[in-house]
Formats: sequence, C-alpha cells, structure tokens
Amino acid sequence: MMGGIDIIVLIATLMAASTPVLLAATGELVAEKSGVLNLGVEGMMIMGAVGGFAVATATGSPVLGFAAGAVAGALLALLFAVLTQIFLSNQVATGLALTLFGLGLSALIGKGYEGVRPPPTAKLEFGPLADIPVLGPILFSHDWVVYASLVLVALTWAVLKYTRAGLILRAVGESHDAAHALGYRVVAVRFAALAYGGALAGMGGAYLSLVRVPQWTEGMTAGAGWIALAIVVFASWRAERVLIGAYLFGGITALQLQLQAAGYAIPVHLLSMAPYVITIIVLVILSAAHRHGVAAAPAALGRSFHASN
Repeated sequence: MMGGIDIIVLIATLMAASTPVLLAATGELVAEKSGVLNLGVEGMMIMGAVGGFAVATATGSPVLGFAAGAVAGALLALLFAVLTQIFLSNQVATGLALTLFGLGLSALIGKGYEGVRPPPTAKLEFGPLADIPVLGPILFSHDWVVYASLVLVALTWAVLKYTRAGLILRAVGESHDAAHALGYRVVAVRFAALAYGGALAGMGGAYLSLVRVPQWTEGMTAGAGWIALAIVVFASWRAERVLIGAYLFGGITALQLQLQAAGYAIPVHLLSMAPYVITIIVLVILSAAHRHGVAAAPAALGRSFHASN
C-alpha cells in the first residue's frame, strides 16, 4: 500500500484498463503504416462493442461475441476502404463521418440491450502461478483477451519488422507510387491493413461492453478511439511503443479510479479528465519533438493513391 493505494492491484488493473485502447491502437498502427489515416476508430470500436454484446448475449458465448465485434469493426473499416481507396474520398472527412455513423447506428442497435448482462468472460487458470506473491496477481489473474492483446502486439511488431509482407506494407505507406511501380497492389494492401485495424478496434470495443463495464451503454467508448489514435502518434508509429503508450494511459485511468476509491479530496471530474489531459500534453510535447527531427509519420499517410500516376 502507498498512500491508501494498493500498487499490486493498480498494476493488475491497468493491464485490463489498457486492453481496449491497446487493441485499437495496434490496429490503427497497421492502417497508418500502409499510408491510410482512419479517424473512424471510435466508430469501429462502438460498433464492435454493440455487435459483440448482441452476439454474446444471444449465444451465451463471450468468444463468439469477441469474434462478432471483430467482424463488425472490420466491416466498417472495409466501408471506409471502399470510400477512400476506390472512390478516393477525403480520408479525414470520411473517417469523421464513419465515427458519427458508428455512434448513431450502435445507439439504434443497442436500444434493446440496455440493462442486459452479458455472459461472463472467464479468467485463465494458471494454477500455482497465480499464487506467487506480487507477480501472481499482476501477471496471472486476467482473462484471455488481455494475453491475446499482448500476443497481437508482438506479432504485429514481428511482421512489420521481419517479414516480406511487413516490408511491402511499409513500402506502400512510404511511397505508394514507387510500390505500384514495383508491381505491388497498393489498394489490396491497404484494404487488408484497414480490415485488420478494424477487426482489432472492434475487439477492443467488445472488451469494453463484455468485460470492462460489462453492459451496453450508448456512447460507452467515451473517446477511447481518439485516445488510440493519439497513442499511435505517441508511439512514433512503432509497435513496441504502442504497448508503452497504451499502458501509460491505462495506468492513469486505473490510478484515478484508485484515488477516487481511496477517498482523496480531489474533484471527481478532475480525476476523470486526467487521462485525456495528460494525453494531450504528451502529444503537444511530441509534436514539438517531431518538428526537430524525431521520427515522424509514414510519408504517404493520408494521401490518395491514383493508379494512373
């Protein structure tokens, strides 16, 4: 205990609190590495939240719920891909429209699920490992999605850094014209990257409605998609740093909840907005650093690709 706050519980809580934004930020990282700026992460997350909740409550299976959340997010991402890669619509405007569309459609679909409890997502059993002092509660007391998110970050990092597919993706994001001249299918690569990003965002949304809350509430993502976008910038478009950024945000979120529970005389509104304020401050600092030569975004990020060029 430190100042009325249980540090072990705090660290264990931050891992779960970070999972939705970690999944969404990892997916958005891949999308942006391909040169596409998708501001519709919030919309994909909220659709994943309602889609996963609906299927989980209908089937009684949280696993099917997470699969449905991933599908819902991927479908919305593919709609974005069609609009921006086939019809060449503006990526920023289309992403914002996607978020508004997702928020509205999820509110409509979710009306019948308010007040319903989803089936519980069981924690993995690690036997004696869970009883190890300090490390047991921190590392071996979570559900399978927490561990899956860590595996997905590691796989994303390895694929981007060491595989031919990752090299092609990065090449498309740096110069789609050069990649096209070399015979790579730029639009197909970006479709795949967006679908992957949408699926992970949908899973992150499903985690909110099935585990973190667990219930369906209109607008329950509460800016998590925007935080995921900010974390990608914080990470300088590197997968391993996405993990650090997500866990920092999760840590601040868990800390403000612990401070409230410990009865500190800090207005609850100040505590609630702390994670978002700190994220903005970090982004301002990083933006200044980027202007002085620190690694910046993929060169083709946000630019439309014309095959005739």
